[in-house]
Amino acid sequence: MGGAMPTPDMETYSQYLKERSISGFLYRKYYLYPKLARKLTGKVLDYGCGIGDFVQFRPNTIGVDINTHNVDYCRHRGLEAGLIEDNHIPFADCSFDGVMLDNVLEHIPGEAVDSVIEEIKRVLKTGGTLVVGVPGLKGYESDRDHKVYYSEESLLSLFLRHGFESRELFKMPVASKKFEHILRQFCVYAVFTLKNARKPA
Repeated sequence: MGGAMPTPDMETYSQYLKERSISGFLYRKYYLYPKLARKLTGKVLDYGCGIGDFVQFRPNTIGVDINTHNVDYCRHRGLEAGLIEDNHIPFADCSFDGVMLDNVLEHIPGEAVDSVIEEIKRVLKTGGTLVVGVPGLKGYESDRDHKVYYSEESLLSLFLRHGFESRELFKMPVASKKFEHILRQFCVYAVFTLKNARKPA
């Protein structure tokens, strides 16, 4: 992650995101996104927004991504999206009431994850909501770009260490963890509250 310059791999990955299946698109639009959106209020940042499906789905949502191809595609769709460069989110401190981090964390190398979370904290207000989704084993193993697998325990531990308070843990599209070995779409979602945000300058 971070501020790497665009590469052919980024272009390839952006194209891969556009080739989502109809069934996957319908699942997200009519089942997953409505549930995630209910966890969030106010102005929301979709970190690692990809091609902007959640930004389009939820009003008052802005996307950011490290991939210039994704950002350009979002803007072409008429969506508001910014580019993450050198791990910097292009918004002021305490700009957002909520942040979405859906199927992004597992793409971030372990040595970079702390700085990414601290940058997310910078733009989130005190009492703001962070929704994080990570894939189960089947989904994790299906993408060569995945860097780190997160269990429920390691996911919670990571964000508690960064000053977040755990509010809720749930699984999609089914509640039983045994499906993480079967369904590629199976994900664990955690909802956190930021206890103490950075004061705006």
